[in-house]
Amino acid sequence: MRAGRRRLGTAIPSIAVFDTGFHRTIPERARFYAVPWELTLRHQIRRHGFHGISHNYLLLRYAELTGTPPEQTNIITLHLERGSSATAVAGGRSIDTSMGFTPLEGLVMGTRCGDLDPAIVAFLARREGVSVETVEGWLNKKSRLLGISGRSRDTRVLVEHVASDGRARLALDIFAYRVRKYVGAYLAAIRRATAVVFAGG
Repeated sequence: MRAGRRRLGTAIPSIAVFDTGFHRTIPERARFYAVPWELTLRHQIRRHGFHGISHNYLLLRYAELTGTPPEQTNIITLHLERGSSATAVAGGRSIDTSMGFTPLEGLVMGTRCGDLDPAIVAFLARREGVSVETVEGWLNKKSRLLGISGRSRDTRVLVEHVASDGRARLALDIFAYRVRKYVGAYLAAIRRATAVVFAGG
């Protein structure tokens, strides 16, 4: 913003839009993790959510196309591909989302693993003789579609090899299963969703 103001001057307004802003309405029961409360407070450990700009757009576009006021809209929004996330929207507000404290949580993605038993991090660090930071790098950069298939993080590439490559097929099966699992959970959370709305990423 500073660079823009230096280049364009102060007459043009600067507006900051935060990717996590749409998820500020998530209630406490979905926002907080079951870790010691003093650590939650000390380190601000909570579900931030990401892709908020995309999920908000999907809400507004759905409302526009259906003639439903946004505040009366109950839908599940899916931002899918290399970076993937799901959001439950009730009454036009985000009430839960798959990405959490970081974008690593949630759906299986292009290179990110998504939901994972936290003990796997320490287990891999010990067994492989590497640092936690190294394992974190694997989970962020070498997992999911790429890690499982060994071929690509791009679903279009994997679809071309489904018939001949069992790992490509498995990667897509895991991806689709995780999406269905989140949609089912969010249907239960919303109770009366009218649509599942998709976007690419």
